[in-house]
Amino acid sequence: MNMEFIRKLPIPQELKKQFSLSQELVDVKTKRDAEIEKVFTGESDKKLLIIGPCSADREDAVLDYVCRLAKVQEKVADKLIIIPRIYTNKPRTTGEGYKGMVHQPDPEKKEDMLQGLISIRELHTKAVEMTGLTCADEMLYPENHRYLSDILSYVAIGARSVEDQQHRLTASGLDIPVGMKNPTGGDLSVMMNSMVAAQASHTFLYRGWEVRTKGNPLAHAILRGYVDNQGKSMPNYHYEDLITLYELYQKKNLANKAVIVDANHANSGKKYLQQIRICNEVLHSCRHSDEINSMVKGFMIESYIEDGAQKIGEGVYGKSITDPCLGWEKSENLIYTIADQV
Repeated sequence: MNMEFIRKLPIPQELKKQFSLSQELVDVKTKRDAEIEKVFTGESDKKLLIIGPCSADREDAVLDYVCRLAKVQEKVADKLIIIPRIYTNKPRTTGEGYKGMVHQPDPEKKEDMLQGLISIRELHTKAVEMTGLTCADEMLYPENHRYLSDILSYVAIGARSVEDQQHRLTASGLDIPVGMKNPTGGDLSVMMNSMVAAQASHTFLYRGWEVRTKGNPLAHAILRGYVDNQGKSMPNYHYEDLITLYELYQKKNLANKAVIVDANHANSGKKYLQQIRICNEVLHSCRHSDEINSMVKGFMIESYIEDGAQKIGEGVYGKSITDPCLGWEKSENLIYTIADQV
């Protein structure tokens, strides 16, 4: 086998015991989870904003950013529930480049998976301790989810993972909302099938155990645009796209029709400033269709302290080292603009 076994890592239960949550944090998560669930079930008319850096790269800047979000959350609490994006696993199209804090807690140093697991747990815990906001992460590796399962309030499954059996079955065992992105090629039937799988019960192999899941009624769609057969980014957030998704939902026996619109990625062609216009257009569609308004539960926005992106080593505080993000001033204004239209 062309594989080197470096060291045995602690299982999730061991890290959870070593870096345990206080009862106060457990209560915060319980309350937040209930509020977020009501948005997906239709009991609440609030919208969700899953907003934050493309990838979490350094603890100080991420916590600074989340603290800023917390202050804004207080002002828009009657309209929006803000879920900070703390994405500690970063998918790479070619497998090259920064793969997130779980691999490299310091992007300028070599991989250290043990310290990475500790760092991501500490980061998510500190974010809740400092702000009262439980956060979102991407479930890039299903077997890693349990390292954070007691503290996350939202999980996204990416465009490259949504067709994978292990991701779908693991999602069916979660008790928090799981967003299933449309695949990079744009086939919405793949995304719909992933939700059918995630909302159903399954028995399968997970972390060396035979497990049985109950199904997750909070599994839902994320529209993120797609890439055509010539490599061109194509959007799928327009009025017609949302009506098409609503009609697909009508044909499926799925609980809680819901979609989060990803305003970046292929929807914006990775032109991060377009996120402002895209959110406003979707809200315009919501005003013109009760069906769309009931289905659109919010937005996913890539945002950080500074506009744009930088290369690793440039050292600009609060600037993305992966995809370009909307800077803080523009992000704050966008949040208020969204709240005014809800």
